[in-house]
Amino acid sequence: MSALNSLTLTAIPSEDEALRVPIRNFLAQTMKDVPAHVRARSWSGCDTNFSRELGRRGWLGLTLPKAYGGGGRKPFARYVLVEEFLNWGAPVGSHWVADRQSAPLILKYGTEAQKQYYIPPICRGESFFCIGMSEPNAGSDLASVRTRATRNEQGWLLNGQKIWTTNAHNCHYMIALVRTSGTADDRNRGLSQVIVDLNLPGVTVRPIRDQSGDAHFCEVFFENVQLSPDALIGAEGKGWEQVTAELAFERSGPERMYSSIVLFDEWLAFIRTEAGRTPESVRLAGRILAQIAPLRALCIAVTGKLAQGGSPVVEAALVKDLGTAVEQLIPAAIANDLYCRETQTVPVELLLTLNYVTQVAPSFSLRGGTRDILRGMIARGLGLR
Repeated sequence: MSALNSLTLTAIPSEDEALRVPIRNFLAQTMKDVPAHVRARSWSGCDTNFSRELGRRGWLGLTLPKAYGGGGRKPFARYVLVEEFLNWGAPVGSHWVADRQSAPLILKYGTEAQKQYYIPPICRGESFFCIGMSEPNAGSDLASVRTRATRNEQGWLLNGQKIWTTNAHNCHYMIALVRTSGTADDRNRGLSQVIVDLNLPGVTVRPIRDQSGDAHFCEVFFENVQLSPDALIGAEGKGWEQVTAELAFERSGPERMYSSIVLFDEWLAFIRTEAGRTPESVRLAGRILAQIAPLRALCIAVTGKLAQGGSPVVEAALVKDLGTAVEQLIPAAIANDLYCRETQTVPVELLLTLNYVTQVAPSFSLRGGTRDILRGMIARGLGLR
């Protein structure tokens, strides 16, 4: 049986689906005055007060054990939560990575002391993490990372550089994939993961401004950063196995299909009006929805495998690849629809939202693994290479 044959149509359990009502009521009040072009920045929107309020309501760490401050629920509960956050365009950037993958990684591979120290403040919305995987000149080839942690009497001495560390300037920690033995020529052998306090001496975080004007894309430099012995997470030399499991969490959720959803909703509101409705726009809406619906079903099926304790790496790669294709289709197709019209009655807020999403859309098929890398993984998973 291939990885894809193991996927079946899955329904969200009723007890998890019931979460939508309180979440929607909260977001309807919280986001009611936020314009669409700001809500479209959901991924990169950082609001520490919002994250702490989620923690207060028990909406962070939903899938983590209650012993560490979590909700003790199945992945479906978090799926419902994330789907609503993205649909409303909530500012999730502060806690996003910590809740989605850092805490589950620590739970799976960390020591008891690490679990007790790091996970409870994540669940309270007080501790934020960024991802330390990509490096300059390495691209999506994670096995070629050169950032090195060298064992010494005090623990580990860290030197190197990471890039695409989203929101690192707003985070407290980074889980970094580093080389603890061998060289880049050894590929995935000799890699480990360490937790880095970004306030340590020798750490420099530099935000990089993108074409939309945002500056959440960061590079981080490590110059003789002294880490304690317990900075190592999991077993030394097992970083490749660990980071692969971590990427399954990063790639499998609804965030890989809803990056353009605020724009889509804003456009749907326009084409529901007499001024905006055209036969062409109605057909386009159907075309997009016809792609979102089966993709959502696939995403829920992958969540079902996570709920069963699986690590659906190949399936998650497929969700990410297909999802980003739809995310990139939406701004391109909507732009074509709007700019082919003779009328000039398009709402300004819709145009502002379209402008932002169009500028960031090229990154959708890069972040979390490039399209070519993912398709190679899928091909191997299907036995095609």
